[in-house]
Formats: sequence, C-alpha cells, structure tokens
Amino acid sequence: MARRSAPEVNAGSMADIAFLLLIFFLVTTTIEVDSGIASKLPPPLPEDVKPPLIKEKNIFQVVVNAENRLLVEDKDMEIGKLTDAAVKFLDNGGGTDPRDVCSYCRGEKNPESSDNPKKAVISLVNDRQTSYKMYVAVTNELVRAYAILRDREAKRLYNETYQSMTKRSDDWPADEKESPEYLELQNKLEKVRELFPRNLSEAEPQNRE
Repeated sequence: MARRSAPEVNAGSMADIAFLLLIFFLVTTTIEVDSGIASKLPPPLPEDVKPPLIKEKNIFQVVVNAENRLLVEDKDMEIGKLTDAAVKFLDNGGGTDPRDVCSYCRGEKNPESSDNPKKAVISLVNDRQTSYKMYVAVTNELVRAYAILRDREAKRLYNETYQSMTKRSDDWPADEKESPEYLELQNKLEKVRELFPRNLSEAEPQNRE
C-alpha cells in the first residue's frame, strides 16, 4: 500500500505575522525608566578663587552612616522629622546685624541658629555604604523643606504657590516664551528663589561609623 505524504503547511506568512506582532508590542508596551534626583551641579570654582567662609551656626549638618542611621546636628533623628527641622533652621532669621536681618522669616530668631535663609547652608554627608533608598529619602525631605517655604512666600507675594507657578512655567507654549506674561512669571519665580535659595551642599561620600 502506498504511503500518503503529510500535507505541507505554507509558513511563508508566519514571519510577517511575527514581525507585525513584535512592532505592536514595541509600540504599545510602556518601558519603565529609572528615575533619579534632578539636580544641577554648580560649575567648579577657579583655582584663584577661595570659597567664602561660613559661620558654623549657618550650617545645618545632616549625616547618614553606613547603617542608614540619620544624625542631624550630631543627634539621632527619625527621617519623618527631618523636613520640619530643616524648615526651622532655614526660617530661623536669627541675624542681629542689619545686613543679616530677615524681615520675612517667621522662625524663633535663635541667635545660635542661622542668620537668614540666604546664608543658611544644609550640608549632607553620606557614607559610602548608605543605601540608595535612604539617600533619596533624605534628599527628598530636605528639598521638601525648601518647597514648603517657597510656597509660603509665593502665596504671600502673589497669592499662588511656587509649585503652581512652576507648573505653569513648564506648561507654557514654546512659541510664547518671549511674551511679557511669561517673562513676568519668570521674574516672580526668581524673586521667590532669592528669598529661599537652595543652598544644599552634598559632600563626597565618606567611610563613617
């Protein structure tokens, strides 16, 4: 009895179908992108320029050790209290010299704490073994302190939060960024930033106990 040959399947179009499916998944799939902290490093100082001297009371020392232990001004602190502590330091307004008086500060005016927000510096030092999660959490708390104070001053001056003004600036049409309205908005944002400049200094990671 003669053997029957198995019917052949025409697979010529399978490659085209697979290619179309691949394109479909590439177009419709959302790829997660690792996000970091948006910050801009200042340009290096020329060799003939010496960094300005800063009074010790104008420095808010924040240290994170290898065990993710948070030390603020040499004292243990829970991360949930860091923002309030930073706000208290930045808004202290303890300067007694007429050049250092802060008319808009609402702090305790402690003479042993910062003179004014323009001279106040937050110094962040991390251990080389500090976890990235802890590093991001601490940085977010410190940045939030500046955001709170900028929102307050923007609302006082312009009846709008700094965050809202920033969003309007980001959403402004590209072809209208030479308009008087946009330039006025940028001027307002700059004035708020001048009241509470983000003087956040991050030292090179160290090996700390």
